Amino acid sequence: MTVTLVTGANRGIGLEVCRQLAARGHEVLLGARRPEAAEEAARRVGARPVRLDVTSEADIERAAAGIERLDVLVNNAAITYDTWQRAVTADLGVVREAAETNLYGAWRLTQALLPALRRSDHPRVVNVSSEAASLTNLGGGTPAYTVSKVALNALTRMLAAELRAEGVLVNAVCPGWVATDMGGPGGRPVADGAASVVWAATLPDDGPTGGFFRDGRPLPW
Repeated sequence: MTVTLVTGANRGIGLEVCRQLAARGHEVLLGARRPEAAEEAARRVGARPVRLDVTSEADIERAAAGIERLDVLVNNAAITYDTWQRAVTADLGVVREAAETNLYGAWRLTQALLPALRRSDHPRVVNVSSEAASLTNLGGGTPAYTVSKVALNALTRMLAAELRAEGVLVNAVCPGWVATDMGGPGGRPVADGAASVVWAATLPDDGPTGGFFRDGRPLPW
């Protein structure tokens, strides 16, 4: 059975990714910061709850110690869509806090779980990013969120290059503007955004690595 861990998965895109992968027969580990939130969400989608705050080294170590083999890691946890800020006046404390989850959390967790991923015959890492992080079209606004996701995209490229020879496929995915608590109303259905992530989580062995995608189509870096 394919074993998949999804972070930040008690609501929104993460929860729907868990639902879709469980429906495909994956053994889904649903990570959330609060144990009660993880347990409630896991019951809803047929997953196993995991207490996992990606900014907590203790949580990461505990989670990694309990996973012998991991086939798919979905780094979905993210915070701080700071629409109220501009780069020229940004509170850098807010930027640092966003980076702790959106960049360093994904980085630490991936490092900790590499031994388990290396025990898989078909290892995949999916970093949930945003088209807002595309340097090609980058503008102003949401500096904490955007800069952290730009850095996550860079990490995706580096990990993909370093792990390519081991068969670990590492990609960044933009789910699009989705109607979630973070995205707000008016976006596309959560199921559609989650399907974009699921596509990358279920790539064949000859699939792409080191790419940036939405709905299975490349996005400009």
